[in-house]
Amino acid sequence: MQLLYLVFGNNIQNHFQANFSILSFLRQGNRLLTGITVVTDAPDFYRHLAGAVTVHTIDAGTLEEWQGEFRFFWRAKIKALEFVARQQPEVPLLYLDTDTFLHGSLEKISQELAAGVAFMHEAEAPLSTLTSKTERRMWQQINGRAFGGITMHEQHQMWNAGVVAIPAGRNLEAIALALRICDDLSAQQVTPRLIEQFALSVALSETYPMQEARPYIGHYWSTKEEWNASIGAFLLESHLKQRSVAAELEALGSFDYQTLPVKKITRNTQHRLTKLVSKLLPPREVEFITPQVKK
Repeated sequence: MQLLYLVFGNNIQNHFQANFSILSFLRQGNRLLTGITVVTDAPDFYRHLAGAVTVHTIDAGTLEEWQGEFRFFWRAKIKALEFVARQQPEVPLLYLDTDTFLHGSLEKISQELAAGVAFMHEAEAPLSTLTSKTERRMWQQINGRAFGGITMHEQHQMWNAGVVAIPAGRNLEAIALALRICDDLSAQQVTPRLIEQFALSVALSETYPMQEARPYIGHYWSTKEEWNASIGAFLLESHLKQRSVAAELEALGSFDYQTLPVKKITRNTQHRLTKLVSKLLPPREVEFITPQVKK
């Protein structure tokens, strides 16, 4: 099994999330992983893991090419899957968002992939039943129409794409189908925010039986603030103690994954009230250092 991460920009939180995720897989993966590929424009953040990962540095031109004719940024996720699958078409491929970690059995995932089962993080619901403004608009735009040669119907599920695991058999076929669906959705000006997610959902479900990765892999997309604080503390301690990767893996054995929520949905009203309170009650006595004037 080949792991794949796609990380852009200089936001250090994204990179320490990826480092932590990689460590969580290395604890189980020595005999199950053929390799770990990090596609990034910031390779310096992965020097510490140089013995465990292969960094593919991507430049702005390649990233623009991967975004395609319609400049849809997250099309690059599907192109990264294609890039790695072409290098090792005989190996199952497991893509992970940075805000993920392994808490279940990697061996079980490996066995299911070998049996021809694909994974995405979780099945959210058929797109036709989802209730957000974006999802309702998408369904109105695609209902009964063909994209990538697939006619969209009421049972096509929206899956969360924080995890995408593709068996070796028919992998390039499935990825090519996802690209065609994504490009057709873009060409027809379908609301773009969830296009790559839905394209992968449909392409994989049309090609393989599907399972949720949620029992094995945590995805804390809605609770990043809490997880970033704990992960940052763990990695800072590693830095201060100059831990080797082996020592980090040993220390990770004591990390309690169950104390932090992996999902927490708050109402938009709460966000609006929080912003309003912050505006009405700003902090007092804010003070900065004043530079001395040189004489």
